[in-house]
Amino acid sequence: MFLATAETGSVSAAARALHVTQPTASMQLREVTDSVGMPLYDIIGRKLYLTDAGLKLAETARQIVDEWERFEQRVHSMQGLTQGRLRVAVVSTAKYFVPRLLGRFCESHPHIDLSLEVLNRDGVVQRLRENRDDLYVMSTPPADMELEDQVFLDNPLLLIAPKGHPLSERKRLTVSALQGERFLLRERGSGTRLATDRFFESQDFEPTSRLELGSNEAIKEAVAGHLGVAVISGHALKKSELTKDLCVLPVSGTPIPSQWHLVYPKARQISPIATVFSSHLMQEAQRWTRG
Repeated sequence: MFLATAETGSVSAAARALHVTQPTASMQLREVTDSVGMPLYDIIGRKLYLTDAGLKLAETARQIVDEWERFEQRVHSMQGLTQGRLRVAVVSTAKYFVPRLLGRFCESHPHIDLSLEVLNRDGVVQRLRENRDDLYVMSTPPADMELEDQVFLDNPLLLIAPKGHPLSERKRLTVSALQGERFLLRERGSGTRLATDRFFESQDFEPTSRLELGSNEAIKEAVAGHLGVAVISGHALKKSELTKDLCVLPVSGTPIPSQWHLVYPKARQISPIATVFSSHLMQEAQRWTRG
């Protein structure tokens, strides 16, 4: 109950998540607070804030839950069963292909309870730092963490423009030819933005006009609406969009090289199901590459 309260930020939300009444939830939280002997949270203006002791208890509770789930999975494995829970957090661009991989995995393991979080990079990194999931998919893992890191798929970044752009007929051009264009960029901190900024720096290029947008869908719509040009993952582009609304500009240095990483903290002992899914992901990626 305390862990649900910490993760939802609300006693009532935790009660709903665990299918108990709010008075029952409040009673249980009072009991655990009395057991610890220190305040675990404050409620200020209807918002719940964990104290230092509460943060430590949430971390401990999460470790207990994770360890128990791993134990259950090992027992099921001994019994010849494949049951349990898999929690995966992915950056928003990965939503274009990860669900298909998870779907095929779940077809082979129908008794697995799957949780998929799709967030921007900052949100995924925050969950990674809090050790809240089994596995994480992103293109630019944080450099200040000790991680188990497997590269499983290329993530080519393309420079796109509206269909019929004057430069689209050129066989090759430098990014400096786009100096007068407005560049539509992902938010600061996103993997695509980090790679784009590195590319601009390598080309000694500084766009004269920028517009930041928070999603690939918003960027594609803005480019199709002739608001500017953009760098976007090839995984986020559909063939129908390239036929109807968008085109890829043949800029030297593109596709900008990037890769998809499957990561988790080195100190974490991952569950048997997470290990099986990791192998599944690598095999699927190899199949895509060969195909």
